[in-house]
Amino acid sequence: MSDKAKKKKVSLVDNTILFSLVSIVLGLIVGAIALIIAGHNPIEAYAAMIDGIFGKPKFIAWTIIRSTPLILTGLSIAFAFKTGLFNIGAEGQFIIGSLVATIVGAGVQLPAIIHVPFVLLMAALGGAIWGGFAGWLKSKFGINEVIATIMLNWIAFYLSNFMIKTSWLARENSEASINIHESASIGIHWLNGLVGPATKVNWGIVISIVLVLIIAFILFKTTLGFELRGVGFNKYGAEYGGINVNSSILKSMAIAGLLAGVAGAIQVMGVSHNITILAAQEGYGFDGIAVALIANSNPIGVIFSGLLFGAFKYGGTKMQSIGAPSEVVNIVIGSIVYFIALSSVLRMLYVKMRDKKNKGGNA
Repeated sequence: MSDKAKKKKVSLVDNTILFSLVSIVLGLIVGAIALIIAGHNPIEAYAAMIDGIFGKPKFIAWTIIRSTPLILTGLSIAFAFKTGLFNIGAEGQFIIGSLVATIVGAGVQLPAIIHVPFVLLMAALGGAIWGGFAGWLKSKFGINEVIATIMLNWIAFYLSNFMIKTSWLARENSEASINIHESASIGIHWLNGLVGPATKVNWGIVISIVLVLIIAFILFKTTLGFELRGVGFNKYGAEYGGINVNSSILKSMAIAGLLAGVAGAIQVMGVSHNITILAAQEGYGFDGIAVALIANSNPIGVIFSGLLFGAFKYGGTKMQSIGAPSEVVNIVIGSIVYFIALSSVLRMLYVKMRDKKNKGGNA
């Protein structure tokens, strides 16, 4: 086999986009099998889902709205992955961002041109502090970030509920907080004629894409990004090269928390306009883990995987119109993540077998 053919073969095996696409197809097949077992036609169910995504302008708008927080929580987790950390705390950082956005959005009155960036900035700061605290615990005391962030998720969860019940945020005879001022809203009202007044179309997707581009630039075009990725590849090698590992861990978790905090702020400023007492964690941060995995922790890829998940989450509910259970979507998503994880194992085994074969041939 020529060197050109070998390179072609290796590039096919190492193509993460290809493996992600195959995993998506396999996940849809598993979902189809589940639908057949449940006594439903998978073609009809998937057709209903696709129509529920692209059938009307308001469906497309809602798909994008559902995708926006997933893009940012996925970006948060992908950024941490790139720097060798597992930010399972995006859920708590999202809650803190939502809480801070509500406090600042409802408690301060400013012109919209100042109020909107101020709310976003404060929510980002809240998320950064929440994520940075886990980074500080790891860098200072060696506490695993997974354990720290899981505990911080629950603290954020109960803190938010406590604030809604006992503080000035409480609304009488309601499970929700008071609303933020209109000056803190990021809704795009001039699109209501196209998508309908009930559709909460907002500037969140634009803010998300801008943050994706900024993070991609930081990671791959700056000294800070080089240092953070260096720690992710090999912290001992990075330390030997003069990089402050502890400082990098703190910075990485703070930036990851910042992104998830902004996700929470966008949800409040663009969609809900308040926060409610939560019976359980909403799952935006946990879904972000799957988004980051499908994107292979690539910041640009997070946009597409986030849109895919948003489409599944919103379009999947439309399968109920033919009597099919919308829970099939969760089966599909879980299967996609499973196959992506499996593909990484298979790729690793293939590379080991190939290297072993090459060594045997050279002996």
